[in-house]
Amino acid sequence: MSAQVAQSALNVPHSRIRELAEIAMSMDGVYKLYFGESNLPTPDYIKRAAQKAMADGFTFYTENAGMPSTRKALARFYSEIHGVEIDPSTEIVVTCSGVQALNVGIRCLLDPGDEAIVLTPAWPNGSAIVQMANAVVKQIPHVLAGGRYTVDFDAIEAAVTPRTRMLLYTSPSNPLGWTASSDEQDRLLDFARRHGIWLMADEVYERLYYPDLPPKAKPPEKLTAPSILKKATRQDAVIVAQSFSKAYCMTGWRLGWLVARKDVAARATQLNEFIISHAPSFAQRAGETALLWGEAAVREMVVRLRENRDFCMSVLAKTKGVKLPKPEGAFYLFPKIEGVTDSFAFCKQLLMETNVGIAPGVAFGAGGEGSVRICYAAEKSILAQAMARLKLFIESRR
Repeated sequence: MSAQVAQSALNVPHSRIRELAEIAMSMDGVYKLYFGESNLPTPDYIKRAAQKAMADGFTFYTENAGMPSTRKALARFYSEIHGVEIDPSTEIVVTCSGVQALNVGIRCLLDPGDEAIVLTPAWPNGSAIVQMANAVVKQIPHVLAGGRYTVDFDAIEAAVTPRTRMLLYTSPSNPLGWTASSDEQDRLLDFARRHGIWLMADEVYERLYYPDLPPKAKPPEKLTAPSILKKATRQDAVIVAQSFSKAYCMTGWRLGWLVARKDVAARATQLNEFIISHAPSFAQRAGETALLWGEAAVREMVVRLRENRDFCMSVLAKTKGVKLPKPEGAFYLFPKIEGVTDSFAFCKQLLMETNVGIAPGVAFGAGGEGSVRICYAAEKSILAQAMARLKLFIESRR
């Protein structure tokens, strides 16, 4: 018998977002709205902090859980932003990105054959990590009710079996923009407690949140989407994955963190040792600076993103055959387009004919087909051109 690739590796599907992006990367002049990142560079004050850290000798190994100063900065962040007290020495683990936080967190919770409920449409990496653990994914789509997405609580109750170990959700959602309300958080936490399972929240977009404010009004200081940590006790089976990528324009830095109960945080620290050792020390110092001085920049970003959202929605509102609830957070639109049954083919044709790159809804799991994801974190001039071309393309197909 010849050597074979492990089944756990074969279980992981190829990313349809990346598949489309690789085509776009071979082309010139593409309006790149397929990845989840701003086209703005990392702010200079963060880059200068990293340069200073390297000059000061922050180029060596650090603690597996992250430098104590970084964990203290994160604990201070939760205290100031959410009014939640976290023990930096036992309940925070610094990781190489938000996806790495998901990775070590999920691997702490699942054994082969276990089941995980994942609320979808969702960024595909969460489901893929569950599959990498040789566990079973049960995707439960959000439902539209009263003009907004919500959780299908009847469906998640029906999905529970003796092998169910966790429920994973993202709030604010990538790609829906859905943000868990206080009532939804209460019900999710009650669900996890009643069934004795883990509740894992991906909260990487929490600072990119758009409550109903008058047009042009600046968001209040320390604005954030509500965190499940505000509701949970220190004994609850709750884990939060987070990242510096979105709010601080640090996607390429690969820096994130995990907040978890002490027993899980200890095991996640051990997994860090054998997977990544630790996040780079100079990047951690840059992250500390982002937390300390980044509030004004975050507020400016929220203003810009809200304007971008409203602009893109105004274009789609005038486009026949498009249905789109108003996103409450993150920086994506996820319109459902009448007549689209193969969203990858739709997006590929759009790319080849108009040079507009967006992500196919099928990439985001159950409930995603028939929709597309548009990242509106780009500059307004780029969005204006791309949305005009998208509108014409959709209407030409009718």
